[in-house]
Amino acid sequence: MDEAVLVIGAGIAGLCAALGLAPTGRAVTILERDPEPPSGDAEEAFRDWNRRGVGHLRQSHAFLARLGKIIRADHPALREALLEIGVRELGFESMLWPAQKATYVAKPVDAEFTLLTSRRTTLELVMRRYVESLPNVTIRSSAMVRALLTERDPSGVLKVVGVRVEGPSGTEELRAPVVIDAGGKNSSGIEQLIDEGAPISEESETAGILYFTRHYRLKPGRSEPPREGNPPAGGDLGYLKFGVFPGDNNCFSVTMCTPEIEYELRKAIVRPEVWDKMIDNLPGLKVWCNAEQAEPTSRVFGMGDLLSRWRDLVRDGKPAVLGYFAIGDCLARTNPLYGRGCSLAAVEAYMVRDVLEESADPAERLLAYHRRVLSELRPYYLAMRAQDRNAITRAEQALTPAYKPSLREKALLSFFADGVAPAMRFDTDLLRESMRGFHMLEHPNAWLRKPKNFAKILRYWARGKTRNAAAYPPKAGPDRETMMRALGLPPEADIAILAREREARARDKLKLAA
Repeated sequence: MDEAVLVIGAGIAGLCAALGLAPTGRAVTILERDPEPPSGDAEEAFRDWNRRGVGHLRQSHAFLARLGKIIRADHPALREALLEIGVRELGFESMLWPAQKATYVAKPVDAEFTLLTSRRTTLELVMRRYVESLPNVTIRSSAMVRALLTERDPSGVLKVVGVRVEGPSGTEELRAPVVIDAGGKNSSGIEQLIDEGAPISEESETAGILYFTRHYRLKPGRSEPPREGNPPAGGDLGYLKFGVFPGDNNCFSVTMCTPEIEYELRKAIVRPEVWDKMIDNLPGLKVWCNAEQAEPTSRVFGMGDLLSRWRDLVRDGKPAVLGYFAIGDCLARTNPLYGRGCSLAAVEAYMVRDVLEESADPAERLLAYHRRVLSELRPYYLAMRAQDRNAITRAEQALTPAYKPSLREKALLSFFADGVAPAMRFDTDLLRESMRGFHMLEHPNAWLRKPKNFAKILRYWARGKTRNAAAYPPKAGPDRETMMRALGLPPEADIAILAREREARARDKLKLAA
């Protein structure tokens, strides 16, 4: 196959496009705006690799089984290279609750539920070097795509025929029958196409959360704290979500997430002294990060402007554009809390590979891609968006002194906290079922819809908290007021801000009604 493909961006999405397309024999050229990565090891990459196009490069990452499965099946040499440099595979047994480990008997299916864990710089470095070694793939660094080259086909549909690139030697035009936009959330390709009349639709809303991450390294002779006997290394306190992400080469990261409306906390958390005080007040993090155990290797990295966004390249059953495919954050953005961004990008890249193989007709290619994305991936987007909306509502309720939950809200909370969670921590087969959705191996809610699984959850819920006591973790951390006062922050300030915002929204509604 001598069909040429241009790929915009050499992040995870662009590299996955190359992994999918290289075995088909197509000539793949990846255009990357940033300079080449450092030539050294994983430590040099983490320290020195500047990726302006990837703002979340040094946020915590865990790579789901859906991505790992692609690598294992199609590129075993890449998997070997990842493991050799220190990327880890955490198997299903690492996800077991302590009470489950005593009776655990492995099943063949357990091998599917494997996380890849490393710093993103490490994973991306190895993937990039591997992709560069493929005979029909070229990566051009410092190649900024300034615009898509477009024309109209005989039926009047906008068609992408190449890109205009600015590089060290000047500006040039590159042409190809297929352009894959893996340029991430900041790619301007979709906006250009809309400006030129392509009927591309978009829905977008805030995820309602901000991220803060700091990296650490275990001190010589130290190992990761065992799960048994320790408070949880992750938790959701309402005003704060937190977790530990094991990485490569004795490194790990801690991520803390605050609702957007926690103004005082989100301003203060980037200060190292505040961060350290928060660690001291979260027992599950303190055992990882205390001075005898580990040392920080980075500052606190913040990340905002987190959106749920979905774009459709088909309108009324007709392609909005031809010769162009969007993958990764360019097509669908989701809250990084759920860890599905890289896997979504990989699946989309392989969907593009499949439709290119199945048809030579540009319109049928895009329509087939659209059908697959809607069927296989949109359910994940909708599930994550619903969770975001619920979290935003709960965060506002927590800052509303007079708020009292309804009977329905109490029942739903109890169902998940006292039914679903204990059931998964007692019943290993049920945990397996839930992992299929978590790892994007089936519809995200399919396991809950199975009558057998739902019946199990109801039985554990009916048993009550006393009989389920072994399935409840120790308290993850202090309540909001206690934490805020420990940090020297005014706990009532955000309550007043939220009240003023509500009053302003109410006035705006009255004005609109008038």
